[in-house]
Amino acid sequence: MTTTQSPPRAQAPPRRASVLDTLRIGAVVLAPTIARGVLARRPRIVAMADALDADRRAARLLRRMRARYGPGPLLLRIPGRLIALVLSAGDVRRILTGSPEPFAAANREKRAALARFQPHGVLISTGADRADRRRFNEAVLDTARPVHRMADAITRKIHEEAGDLLAAADADGALTWDAFRRTWWRLVRRIVLGDAARDDSELTDLLTRLRMDANWSSFHPGRRTVRERFQHRLREHLRREEPGSLAALVGGTPTTPRTEPADQVPQWLFAFEAAGMAVFRALAVLAGHPEQAARARAELDGRDLSRPQDLPYLRACVEESVRLWPTTLAILRDTTTETDWGGTTLPAGTALAILTAFVQRDEETLPFADRFVPEIWLDGTAKENWSVVPFSGGPVECPGRNLVELVAGTFLAVLLDDHDHRLASRRPLTPDRPLPRTLNPFDLRFDVRRRSAERIS
Repeated sequence: MTTTQSPPRAQAPPRRASVLDTLRIGAVVLAPTIARGVLARRPRIVAMADALDADRRAARLLRRMRARYGPGPLLLRIPGRLIALVLSAGDVRRILTGSPEPFAAANREKRAALARFQPHGVLISTGADRADRRRFNEAVLDTARPVHRMADAITRKIHEEAGDLLAAADADGALTWDAFRRTWWRLVRRIVLGDAARDDSELTDLLTRLRMDANWSSFHPGRRTVRERFQHRLREHLRREEPGSLAALVGGTPTTPRTEPADQVPQWLFAFEAAGMAVFRALAVLAGHPEQAARARAELDGRDLSRPQDLPYLRACVEESVRLWPTTLAILRDTTTETDWGGTTLPAGTALAILTAFVQRDEETLPFADRFVPEIWLDGTAKENWSVVPFSGGPVECPGRNLVELVAGTFLAVLLDDHDHRLASRRPLTPDRPLPRTLNPFDLRFDVRRRSAERIS
């Protein structure tokens, strides 16, 4: 499969949306995105969005806006803010390759939200602070290495936790999001903080409460007591520097007075939660795609999944899940200087918004927009196409991408290895019709059956 993306062209200038169109976009695109929860999903709102296939409605409107105003950024003037909605892959490329300067990842709304519980996190840092904290994140997360140096310990933990989850599913005959989520958080705490944190659900519950508040950005007063309890528990776990965990690397990685290592860790925790959603959705789509499921299982033949394995197709399935149903609803940047865009000047402080559910499913650019095609992650199609950015891109691409894909791909592999999963909570996601643009992971339920007792014995 090859990309159909057009060669680079001169950038189209931004156009200002009319008041009526601004209101339409606010009601159909922005409000549903914000209501779902940018930092922590609100399950009831996600269920409503799924029922309405809200992202498909939003995409239809944005395509009409692009036809009306052109492919350049669409300017929305709201009280106190100028927002440029990004509608083309060429503009996505310019913004992501031009970050963090002149397109700052420390966007105003992002700073207001994340400062509630990680005020010195790399995502909301600038200048020398950002460079120092990015260096620290890359060192601990092994950004430059395809396989993390702790892959042996991490894979063992994945095998144990996924095995426990499957044992419970064997007993119940079913796998639900609630059961998956409890297991996934236990695994995440073990990987990040060590085995002693496995059952500290209070830590991650506190983090979820802080993220729920942060969904409101500067409009929520915050919870100082909750934040202090969370930070105290987190620092106690980090202080142990348990061998085989990221906490051990936190303690052993050089820092400066700028680094604030403990403030980098919350991002790792909640980024892993998004990876869990991707795994669960990948399981759902594989349940309805027998050809891809067979290829995934063929990759597992003869593998010892308690040890690190090269599983490119399983990783591709996870990446494709994130393309189809993004876990980051919007990639946000702010212009740091006046910026020429197609002959028009965007003022400094303009918010740039890349709505991932739109660009990654843009059928006018991507012929595979509504299909499950893990192959695009193996043949270069996804890499060449700036519409496809599930882990962001450019200099500020997610530093934990390889680690997340190792964990998610291996967990999915263990689930598939000796079990069949039939999606029982909704119509199957099959290749004979377009996949939904919105998929609620909280309501997914699988009937589970062990595939081969002989193979296990």
